[in-house]
Amino acid sequence: MKRIVILGATSGLGNEVARLCIAAGWRVGAAGRNAEALSRLKALAPEQVETAEIDITHEDAPQRLAGLIDRLGGMEIYFHASGIGKRNTDLQPDIELATLRTNGEGFVRMVTAAFDWFRNHGGGHIAIISSVAGTRGLGSAPAYSATKRLQSTYVDALAQLSHMERLGIRFTDIRPGFVATPLLAGDDYPLLMRPEPVARRIFRAIVRRRRRVVIDRRYAMLVFLWRLTPAWLWERLPIRKKN
Repeated sequence: MKRIVILGATSGLGNEVARLCIAAGWRVGAAGRNAEALSRLKALAPEQVETAEIDITHEDAPQRLAGLIDRLGGMEIYFHASGIGKRNTDLQPDIELATLRTNGEGFVRMVTAAFDWFRNHGGGHIAIISSVAGTRGLGSAPAYSATKRLQSTYVDALAQLSHMERLGIRFTDIRPGFVATPLLAGDDYPLLMRPEPVARRIFRAIVRRRRRVVIDRRYAMLVFLWRLTPAWLWERLPIRKKN
């Protein structure tokens, strides 16, 4: 039976993927800040699910993660789905800095904790949700774009480190397009996708241990075109407009 720890299991894509893992018969260590949402997941399959309240911006988060792994009896997969993002064309410092703390500092804190656990237990699989927003800087969400680029680059570096030290740690970088989750509530991003089919694609990518995957094909084409766009043209390209 597979054992997966999901950080960010209380809402959005993390919650949807947690439900798919439970339905597949996996042992699930569900973690997040919302105690009620964790209780609802536990109630779906009390014998399969262990839970822990973890705020990745707190320094004790790695210790709480270790306790959850112990109660689960170990893990083969660590899935990092925790993150925040908000449209911030006014560049309000509190929004930008909170995004950096969660998607940057918190991400590094938890992924390195998972990496160290796998380093000491014969390898494993780390999967993360980054974003197509990490391809180029989006003017509507500067800190979100920058931190998603950080996450993908950080995982690339850890993958190289794993090979250098022959640790047997595999990585999956999942880059969805814009998904209709609470993270984008109230915004009008183009090509908005429903979370349920996106979660199914994520689950398949984890099962197949894909190294990188862009969800979906429309966004794969967009990302290809974004990469080819000259800087002067990108700066004039309105990725999102207000209603």
